[in-house]
Amino acid sequence: MGTSKNEQVQNFLDDILVNDPDKSDIIEKLRECVFLANSNINERIMYGGIMLSLEKDFGGIFAYKKHVSFEFSFGSHMDDPSNILEGDGEFRRHIKVHDITDVETKSVAFFVKQALQLSMNS
Repeated sequence: MGTSKNEQVQNFLDDILVNDPDKSDIIEKLRECVFLANSNINERIMYGGIMLSLEKDFGGIFAYKKHVSFEFSFGSHMDDPSNILEGDGEFRRHIKVHDITDVETKSVAFFVKQALQLSMNS
């Protein structure tokens, strides 16, 4: 995906690359989905991960011990015909990504597009 415009995000990405190359590959693939959907996305470090926003936060990417999670701020309002999204909170939903193939098989790009649309309409 490439370099982040945000220095703190870039430091986070560099640390992950050194400490866990497999998770780094997953995070870069997730960021690629985000920036292909809209090249004007803002990134910042918050809650120990990368928060993503346009005018409002729409999601975040978080590295955990056994997976990477893509969390969606308005996930409960998303169309999820294959029941991929996890969580039962009032608003947030997430996708657990265990390996790089999950990015495609779990339709992350489909959900990123919805998340952007929902954030612009709310």
